[in-house]
Formats: sequence, structure tokens, C-alpha cells
Amino acid sequence: MFYHVLKFVILGPLLRLLFRPRIEGLEHIPDEGAAIVAGNHLSFSDHFLMPAILPRRITFLAKAEYFTGAGIKGRLTAAFFRGVGQIPVDRSGGKASQAALKSGLGVLRRGHLLGIYPEGTRSHDGRLYKGRTGVAAMAITAQVPVIPCAMVGTFELQPPGRKLPRLGRVTIRFGTPMEFSRFEGMEGERFVVRSATDEIMYAILAMSGQEYVDRYANEVKAEQARGVTVRLRRPS
Repeated sequence: MFYHVLKFVILGPLLRLLFRPRIEGLEHIPDEGAAIVAGNHLSFSDHFLMPAILPRRITFLAKAEYFTGAGIKGRLTAAFFRGVGQIPVDRSGGKASQAALKSGLGVLRRGHLLGIYPEGTRSHDGRLYKGRTGVAAMAITAQVPVIPCAMVGTFELQPPGRKLPRLGRVTIRFGTPMEFSRFEGMEGERFVVRSATDEIMYAILAMSGQEYVDRYANEVKAEQARGVTVRLRRPS
């Protein structure tokens, strides 16, 4: 009930009015059945814009910090993410990563849409960073298509650190579904999931027009926080 009130009565109409989203490739979203929507992540606004324009409900794997914040703001944020059915994910790695995969697979096995940001965190500078392999592992395990998605313009309207977005127009692009049936039963092979993940990231890159950095975003953020000069590596 809370989800539908937000989408169709409160947030959905408001977001469409403020951001006037230009939507491309919506026909690639299946009318029914399980699929993964894998997108770039440029802004906090992404969490609301994509679900608002999709005709189907989508469940995102969201970082656990959104569910554990303190104070009034923290409680409101946690209530919102729980109310719209998002799943908290511990990003510390190891067993936590396996738990996240299990949660995502549960969504897919119920025949629903699963949303995931393969970079694992928001881009702090507008570039596209190396993808984590969980997206490919879930697609291969569940044998479901991956639909690449590119958010364009949300970084400029609400970059990290900006609490309220500027007014402007954004573009949301959905690409041709990608299938990985050729890798069936190989989700435990490190080089296979890496190759499939890179294929997904390249599709996102082609639609977003971002600069690509062949490193994990959280590592680059940590280095910059320590004052380390970061060299960008481009794909060959």
C-alpha cells in the first residue's frame, strides 16, 4: 500500500513534474517475469526516479546504512526504504556479500524485477567505475536477463553532498536485454563472472557516455580521502 501511494500519488507525479524525465528503451522492460536492471549510480535521486517511471515494481538492493541512520532523518530514511520494499545489504564483503546474493536471488525466484548498481556505491565524480561481479553471478545462477540502464543528468542536478536537487531534465535509458545462458552452471568461475560483469558495464558505458575508470569506486574514494593522487586507467 505504501509503495503504491508513493509511486502513483505522492512521489511519482512530483518527480515527473520536477525532472521531466526523458525515457528511452522502456520497451526492453519485460511485462512479467524475473529480470535484473543494472544501472550506473550518480545521485541519491536515482533511487526514486527509476522506480517512479517503471510500469512494474522493482526491488533494489540498498546499502544497509540507509536502514540504520540515527535521528529523525535516519528514521525517516529507514522507514521509506522499508516501506517501498528495498532490501538492506551489508557491503563489508565476505559472508555479507553471499547474503546479498542470496537476497537478490530470492527476489528473482519470485519472478520480480531486481535493481542493482554494479559499482556498489555512488560515483563521487560522475565517472563510471568497475563493476562488482555479484550482478553477473545472480544473472547466471537464476538464468535471467540483465537490462542495462543509464541515468544521464542526475549527477549535475544532485551530486554527492547536495541535499536538495536542482531543477532540470534527466534522461533514463534502458538497453537491449543481455542474456548469459552460455555460462550456465559457471557462476562460481571467477573469470567467467568478471567477463560477464565487464560486458554489462560496457553496455552501460555505451549508453551513458561517461568516462570509465577501471578501478572500484570505493577504493578510489578511500585514496582521495587520504590525499593520494589517483591515476585513471582506461579500458584498452
